[in-house]
Amino acid sequence: MANLSGEVTVLLAELRAGHKDALTKLIPLVYAELRRLAGHYMRGERVGHTLQPTALVHEAFLRLVGQDRAEWVHRSQFVGVAAQVMRRILVDYARKRAAGKRAGCAVTLDEERLGPGGGADRTEEILAVNEALERLVQLDPQQARIVELRYFGGLSVEETANSLGVSPRTVKRDWAVARAWLRSQLAQWSCA
Repeated sequence: MANLSGEVTVLLAELRAGHKDALTKLIPLVYAELRRLAGHYMRGERVGHTLQPTALVHEAFLRLVGQDRAEWVHRSQFVGVAAQVMRRILVDYARKRAAGKRAGCAVTLDEERLGPGGGADRTEEILAVNEALERLVQLDPQQARIVELRYFGGLSVEETANSLGVSPRTVKRDWAVARAWLRSQLAQWSCA
């Protein structure tokens, strides 16, 4: 993994420097990881969901490499930003799906199951967590990023710490505080 990580870092630097051929080398190296993230996002979505993991990866990848001002430093940062982009894609999709459909619901944060998968239509939960996350970023950007990577990205504590360049202990502490804050925010979510 360390060698792969180093190779991705070199290719990201080449891409940043304008070497377009680096993209063709980068895609196979990061595709599996992006596919894993997309699979986590899509796991348990309702049957017949029109957005499939492969389409989510492709859409996210196009948005990532299309960023002219991106300063890609290393693999963990790239994957972290990919998780953020996938979150935005899914939230946009959920907003379109939910437009005009809100009809009395309760939203809770299920700590046993991270991410927007789980077997049911989780449109309201995705929207509620996203709305709360937008408020949390104003209060504590690092906690918001941890929620994004853990909840939406499905990353472990260690993967989250690596992506953010902090210790796992910091991630655990901030995750605990952020979860408590999120629970209070979700209790106030109005689906009507």
